[in-house]
Amino acid sequence: MDFLNRHSELSRLKKNCSRTTASLSIVYGRRRIGKSRLIKEVLKEKGIYFMADQSEAVRQIELFAKQIALQINGFDKVVYPNWEALFDSLNYRVKKGTTICIDEFPYLIKSTPALPSILQRIWDNKQQLHYHLILCGSSQQLMHSLVFNAAAPLYGRANEIMKIEPISVYYLQKALNTSAIQTIIEYSIWGGIPRYWELRLTEKDLLSAIHHHVFSSQGILYNEPVHLFLDDMRDTVHSFTLLSLIATGCNRLSEIAARIEKPATHLSAPLNKLIQLGYLQREIPFGENEKNSKRSLYKINDSFLDFYFQFIVPHRSLIAIEKKDILTKLFNDKLPQYVSAHWEKICRQSVALLKINQLQFQPASRYWGTTLTGSQIELDIVALSTNNKYLLVGECKWNEKAINENELMNKLKAKAASLPFAKDKEIIPALFLKTTKNKSLEQVYTPQNIIDLWS
Repeated sequence: MDFLNRHSELSRLKKNCSRTTASLSIVYGRRRIGKSRLIKEVLKEKGIYFMADQSEAVRQIELFAKQIALQINGFDKVVYPNWEALFDSLNYRVKKGTTICIDEFPYLIKSTPALPSILQRIWDNKQQLHYHLILCGSSQQLMHSLVFNAAAPLYGRANEIMKIEPISVYYLQKALNTSAIQTIIEYSIWGGIPRYWELRLTEKDLLSAIHHHVFSSQGILYNEPVHLFLDDMRDTVHSFTLLSLIATGCNRLSEIAARIEKPATHLSAPLNKLIQLGYLQREIPFGENEKNSKRSLYKINDSFLDFYFQFIVPHRSLIAIEKKDILTKLFNDKLPQYVSAHWEKICRQSVALLKINQLQFQPASRYWGTTLTGSQIELDIVALSTNNKYLLVGECKWNEKAINENELMNKLKAKAASLPFAKDKEIIPALFLKTTKNKSLEQVYTPQNIIDLWS
């Protein structure tokens, strides 16, 4: 697959590695998100790339020396007793301005806990250094604390700190060359993780890719959550349990606590950790204070993990005995409802990119609560304009049934007028539909409209 997006990240890293003095870059993000591919793009012209593993320090030093020797002849002919000796020798022999990347840096820390302190001493004399250094890792928690924890040795020393985020739906359409509707379906499953896109491209269609990579105990993604959790957690079972419950509709803290028979106060830390890692999100109704709201709902934030815990975990027995026909029927039956929830989420995330009559909007939320008359109401999308004068209210639909769009728009306007926070705001109603036949109706958005917003 071609190198997609990451233009800003690539530009920043290249700029940092072209400084006249030594620079330190920290790159981190979840597994398979494209960190290594990004760095290899940076190192295309010149540089030394080393992928760490989980072997002992002596072996790691030996392997690193061998990698350096590919550019510095004979560098591996010397036995380096420790990391300081290797870095001292490297600085003496490397060509000035060379970029060196250590990928999966947390593995080196595991075998040599003092390594960040060693690099601190080296970097405190960076005016004497001849190379730029990129430290990269999938352990988000460790890499984050490496540079943001005030007590950490490398705190305040990095010139560039970059968390790599998922790629937008626009680039998935470019990668797969699919219709807008099919792209939304695919993105609901693979999300913005480039490695998953590459695996999808190895098969002729979506269903074939699902069967080969996920609906098989031999599939490369069959145990994907375990690998993800191991990077940042000691207790993967607890995280697995929490996400399994949330995927089945157990979304309130009290419900989760009751199901696992633990006090709700014991769940704050593990839930917050999953949120920080990007695997979970805490959703509150529009207009409520995030710190004080007691109406939180917990939802899986990562598309593939959501798919995994809804489609794979409940059907492991069927996968084990290779009941392909039954699995296919379950997949086809449940997919429309599953994609509908993700279509709603994609539309909500896209609102901040919308421009309506030169207006722009703040991040959108869902709303569930009471109207001015006290009746219950739910809205898929509510967003305030950046000038606080307009309120965008949206409804999302993902089905093939004929929809009377004028009627739907009128009902939406009526709902919006009953909102307790709509006073003194001008309402802008919007429909987000799988398909539309009414070309004259304003503020109607289809999959291609939404995808194009992310270009």
